[in-house]
Amino acid sequence: MSAMAPVSFDGKVVLVTGAGGGLGRAYALAFSERGAFVVVNDLGGNIKGEGKGSSAADKVVEEIRAKGGKAVANYDSVEEGEKIIQSTLDAFGKIDILINNAGILRDRSFGRTSDLDWDLIHRVHLRGSFKITRAAWNHMKNQKFGRIIMTASAAGIYGNFGQGNYSAAKLGLLGLSNTLAIEGLKYNIHCNTIAPTAGSRMTQTVMPQDLLDSLKPEYVAPLVLWLCHESCQENGSLFEVGAGWIGKLRWERTLGAILRQKNQPMTPEAVRDNWERICNFENATKPQSTKDSIDILYEVLTKLDAEQEVSSNPTNGILPTSSSGIDPAQAIGQKITAPGMYSYTNLQPILYALGVGMTTKDPKHLMFLFEGHEKFSCLPTFGVIPAQFVIFGGGFASVPGLNLDFTRVLHGEQYLELYKPLPTSGQLKSEATIADVLDKGSGAVIIVDVYTYNGGDLICYNQFTLFVVGAGGFGGKRTSDKAKVTMNPPSRAPDAVMNDITSADQAALYRLSGDWNPLHIDPNFAALGGFKQPILHGLCSFGFAVRHVLKQYANDDVTKFQAMKARFAKPVIPGQTLQTEMWKEGNRIHIQMKVKETSDVVLAGAYVDLKNTADESTTNNVGKQEGELQSDLVFREISRRIKDVGKELVKKVNAVFQWDITKDGKTAAQWTIDLKNGSGELYKEEARNQADTVFTVSDEDFMKVALGNLNPQKAFFAGKLKVKGNIMLSQKLEMILKDYAKL
Repeated sequence: MSAMAPVSFDGKVVLVTGAGGGLGRAYALAFSERGAFVVVNDLGGNIKGEGKGSSAADKVVEEIRAKGGKAVANYDSVEEGEKIIQSTLDAFGKIDILINNAGILRDRSFGRTSDLDWDLIHRVHLRGSFKITRAAWNHMKNQKFGRIIMTASAAGIYGNFGQGNYSAAKLGLLGLSNTLAIEGLKYNIHCNTIAPTAGSRMTQTVMPQDLLDSLKPEYVAPLVLWLCHESCQENGSLFEVGAGWIGKLRWERTLGAILRQKNQPMTPEAVRDNWERICNFENATKPQSTKDSIDILYEVLTKLDAEQEVSSNPTNGILPTSSSGIDPAQAIGQKITAPGMYSYTNLQPILYALGVGMTTKDPKHLMFLFEGHEKFSCLPTFGVIPAQFVIFGGGFASVPGLNLDFTRVLHGEQYLELYKPLPTSGQLKSEATIADVLDKGSGAVIIVDVYTYNGGDLICYNQFTLFVVGAGGFGGKRTSDKAKVTMNPPSRAPDAVMNDITSADQAALYRLSGDWNPLHIDPNFAALGGFKQPILHGLCSFGFAVRHVLKQYANDDVTKFQAMKARFAKPVIPGQTLQTEMWKEGNRIHIQMKVKETSDVVLAGAYVDLKNTADESTTNNVGKQEGELQSDLVFREISRRIKDVGKELVKKVNAVFQWDITKDGKTAAQWTIDLKNGSGELYKEEARNQADTVFTVSDEDFMKVALGNLNPQKAFFAGKLKVKGNIMLSQKLEMILKDYAKL
């Protein structure tokens, strides 16, 4: 739809509740005028919810038909949602748009509110909207389209004398709407909430007549129509509207204060003494989701843990310093002086590809390693290189308000978004800006936005999140709405897992792409940082992760990459195995990368967004080897544990366990855990000695048990886990499987 095209609803079916007058009538008429088929629902009762009749709905239907529109009337209570939706389907065959508008009033001061006053209001407003929306929900899901409006009120947002019942129900509708917006998003169902002010039977009791006369329902309808249009992407929002004015509302939260300290009680006196800080809205944040609510608690715990760690074990030779070097007011918005253009030939993309694990052993990798290949391409994550060239080109030192000790700067998180495929050679110009500066107490966080251009075309965007140890405490804000946030993976077994062994020279090879930090090659410098040996670059692991996702879900097609975000959690030693766990959720692939040998998470809260959802490989193809099962990962971990403490386990367990792992109803693998003979061992075949206990379970259910998502006893009684032999010995397996979910 072009910017100048009229907003049309041709062929759409709209249901408006409480449409016999006021706002509902205005909505019904407006939708009809724009080509929609309208169901006019109205019970026909009075403002208190008493009585019923058909005349109100019939009059509106007559108005619509007189103007050439198509409409039918419905006289059911909104509590009979299924009946109303069925009548809509009977009339027009589908339901596209639902306007929850019906309502009544039973105003009483709180002390005089009866159970009936309370229940009637909630039944009509909250329960009624729930019932009719639930009835429409699956129809909207199946057709992959739906638009829903919930009608709240200023009384629900701010409260109003004599309307406790009404305000509680209206705010409840906002909460319902917010949840529907989240659940419906992947089905193209959008849900928004309006708090309208207009002249109607409902507002006669709370507004003077002269004001009512100046407010028309027709001043509200345009917002409702736009929010319900297929081209409107607004979702999960709240709007106040009336008299021709529209405003969007959002939550605001103070920076608050942390009152708890390690091993010290938190007291009411501490709350009292910090009350002004707790309530100070200067530099307030604007949370938008439950994740934002949880994140602040996570930050508090992280800060406390960091303070404890620094006080008990000041690692890396880094000690807290004065916060006087940080001044957000000066720094935010400042551009970093760029060292000029990033010029490169075919050599740099090839070096980069080798640096992130590409090898001539894989014929598909030649398109990234051989400039003469017909599909010679840049890996998408090469986009971090020109951006990093600006970040670490020396311009940081001249930024006002950032007097930093660069030996204390850690790379915390990275976001990369690609707008066009990267050229395999050329000149790229990057512009870097200090987007925000945060005070984390134990340190400062500096968020840097970098936009990279190829000629006049914006080609990619990077966001670097840098943590400056010991530079906090300057009184700045703790969160930023400019930050690209990490996302936790789903709470289920990974859909796919891929392993890559890094070479002993991986860091030495990757640094040729431009990150010359001696931490990654000089043992003496690494020792000064508290490391036993040089570590791998975080951005090198970043590149490995994207390679794995593209291989698993995009057949190595770099054009399908859109974006990646990751937090760098722990270091990797060159030579260790990188293990990428992947969960597919539509276009988004959640990932978690671990060091296979230690099970340490190295990339956390990470995800890759692809440009389409088509699977180029089966999501059940877990691991690098074709046909590998998810359970193989667990048995390899068990093997490692047996090698570490096998003798102790043999003494404690003294049993042989055989596992028959099934897939699609057939035995796909057999594993034996021998903790009776010698120092113990694990092997992939039927038990060589008599098994004391034999377990039969599907690959999927085995992972659920191992990850703690399925209780073994419940699995047994549900028939998902079959056991032969000495069932009591199975309890001893906990010693082997314990804490696998934390790996």
